[in-house]
Amino acid sequence: MKLYAMSLGAGLLVGIIYSLMNVRSPAPPLIALLGLLGMLVGEQVIPVGKRLLHGSAFSTACSETQATASVLGQLPGRQGPGTPATDKPAADQQA
Repeated sequence: MKLYAMSLGAGLLVGIIYSLMNVRSPAPPLIALLGLLGMLVGEQVIPVGKRLLHGSAFSTACSETQATASVLGQLPGRQGPGTPATDKPAADQQA
């Protein structure tokens, strides 16, 4: 969650600087962002579809192919297997 907050903060800071300089943001319009989302989802259609054809439930097919992680990235509060539930790397916790 900390990473998401830092990213949002950096974006806000850049937006404020652009506003002070009277510069328009080079961010893509909504249509381009929807196209990127379509690409991410489209990459997962075939692997998930294959699992569905073999009789898996939709949620199981998404889990087995790691489609959700591929499209959404690591969600806040969700840790991967073997990852401690803290913001500190494992090497820092051994001390």
